[in-house]
Amino acid sequence: MSRDINRIDPFLKKLGEYWKQVPDWRFGQLMVNFLGQLDRDPFFPEEDEMLEEMEKYFTKKK
Repeated sequence: MSRDINRIDPFLKKLGEYWKQVPDWRFGQLMVNFLGQLDRDPFFPEEDEMLEEMEKYFTKKK
């Protein structure tokens, strides 16, 4: 069973919104900084879980 392809665009839209909060960061910096602070392996969370973690991370950064 494959995952719903329609999950990708909303995820990328939200990722773009968060990235715009730190426009001086390159994409690699964004990923290392965000993923490095997670309490779990980033391989396993689904997109909705990852968005929850991003919301927490970028809310703290403000």
